[in-house]
Amino acid sequence: MEAVGRYALRVTTQRSFDDAIEQVTALLAQQGFGVLTEIDVRKTLREKLGVEHRPYKILGACNPQFAHRALEAEAHVGVLLPCNVVVWDEGEQRVVAAMEPRVMGSIIDSDVVAQVADEVSRRLQAVLQELD
Repeated sequence: MEAVGRYALRVTTQRSFDDAIEQVTALLAQQGFGVLTEIDVRKTLREKLGVEHRPYKILGACNPQFAHRALEAEAHVGVLLPCNVVVWDEGEQRVVAAMEPRVMGSIIDSDVVAQVADEVSRRLQAVLQELD
């Protein structure tokens, strides 16, 4: 797993695109996250702009307990939710990237949000480390 700047974490896998989505979704569930939204960027760009793009999906992952704690501490944190996990094709491999939740803690002045961000970061890192 590697960091991408301060805002993302990423790993690569040799799994097929669909298998990567399936495994990431299952690993997120093991960490208490559900996928609230799934945006098929490739399909959207084809339909809206008539352009072809590599397979690329954005999964909006949410752990309700952590979201509730953060929202109770700071209502505006909702502009940063849910946690996005992205899967795309890059040559012969798939990239799986997740937002680094600690960014929330660094821009919102709340000890509770910082604590939630730390725990969510640990759980998303666990998901990425388990991906094969």
